[in-house]
Amino acid sequence: MDALSSQAALAGYYAALLAATNLNRILPMMTTAVGSLRPARILVMGAGVAGLQALATAKRLGAIVEGYDVRPEVKEQVESVGGKFVDTGVSASGTGGYARELTSEEQAKVDEVLTRHIQTADAVITTASIPGRPSPKIISESQIRGMKPGSVIIDLAAEGGGNTPLTEPGDTVEIGPVTIVAPLNIPSHLAEHASELYSRNLLALIGLMVKDGELNIDWEDEVLTGAVLTHDGEIKNEAARKAVETTTGA
Repeated sequence: MDALSSQAALAGYYAALLAATNLNRILPMMTTAVGSLRPARILVMGAGVAGLQALATAKRLGAIVEGYDVRPEVKEQVESVGGKFVDTGVSASGTGGYARELTSEEQAKVDEVLTRHIQTADAVITTASIPGRPSPKIISESQIRGMKPGSVIIDLAAEGGGNTPLTEPGDTVEIGPVTIVAPLNIPSHLAEHASELYSRNLLALIGLMVKDGELNIDWEDEVLTGAVLTHDGEIKNEAARKAVETTTGA
């Protein structure tokens, strides 16, 4: 029933392909008659569904892959898809599977470690987004300008404004030595499978509502109570209620 995850998996896969096609070099190691070419280094920032799929795809394409997340408990997941986990020594585990906000001291420590990895990578894929809120800026302008010539950032958080202060949502821009690619509505580029997966999400959700061919909603089911917007003349969804109150001034 998790449409966000099904679409994010496709976005992560596509991000690795974007990295491969926007770099001016190949991803795998290649041995030729005139010598060997070293594999590309790809850093994926954010080890959620999209990030893990990006790591797995880049690994299959032959790159050396690293994964970073403020939640250290995802280290095993990063390693399970062939990536090396970047450990900054700071944990930002929060509630609901999302990260908490870091203190200024913690952020400084994280930035110091990440800068080294960002500026040695050929491509960086960022996936940090929070539903309903602006995307956090996880790469600074100074970090970007210190990256290698010809390197690429694939910003999967463009819908929320992007993960860098230099991102132009929906566009590809060159900033100093770096190309920042920030596509919108990525699943639409893989429309066949995006539609197939989303239809399965909807079918699974409807299956909770229908029993023996009749609509039968169990209001004790947290999935259904969390998904309903209105019922019996009342706005049940808190976010929708706040939006209406803000609009109407109620």
